Amino acid sequence: MTELSGNFQLTASNSQFLLSADNIGVRLSERWIFRYVNIGVESGQLVCIIGGNGAGKSTCVKTLLGLIPLTEGKIEKQKSLTIGYVPQKLTITPILPMTVYRLLTLGKHRCKRTEIEHVLFVVGLEKLGNPLVTTLSGGEFQRLMLARAILRKPQLLVLDEPLQGVDIANTDILNDLILTIRDELQCGVLVVSHDIERVFQDADDVLVLVPHEHDEVKTDNPVWNRSG
Repeated sequence: MTELSGNFQLTASNSQFLLSADNIGVRLSERWIFRYVNIGVESGQLVCIIGGNGAGKSTCVKTLLGLIPLTEGKIEKQKSLTIGYVPQKLTITPILPMTVYRLLTLGKHRCKRTEIEHVLFVVGLEKLGNPLVTTLSGGEFQRLMLARAILRKPQLLVLDEPLQGVDIANTDILNDLILTIRDELQCGVLVVSHDIERVFQDADDVLVLVPHEHDEVKTDNPVWNRSG
């Protein structure tokens, strides 16, 4: 029988980490999606999560953000932490036309046009204008989602597969852009990625998620650290 921890909620943190997890796990439909995960992100750090299909990478990110409840373990975050989040998949239906400016300002109040123009400049879309989002290429759409995330001036930027739908020619450009945003905002960045070469080239820490198949066996998720 599986023993569950009682620390299910996000709690305030006094540590140097913007966000940290201590032995967290999520169990859904009688199966562990992931377990024994330890991770922390500091200001100015790039932390990556990698792993095979079905290892629970996206579920782990959503759990860290509080979108999926914990089964065990504890998550701590800095008080009043501002997070910019780019999900793995976001579908814009053509039935409801959505322009670039409209997408950027959804759910935001008192957003100045100069702020919109600035974030579009940061991500290299300053010449795009205000077309329908459905007319954008995969690379342009991902840049737009980055622009929307940094419009909040986040302390922590969370990106779930930001290279999805981006052609090979633009992957390095987008990877470089993520580093530029981190350096300019001095924010922490947590990225789920399949670009293994760039992950180990750029990341400060790398969490390798491995499938957890048996309740009785503890399967560690190794963490690679640049300084270690």
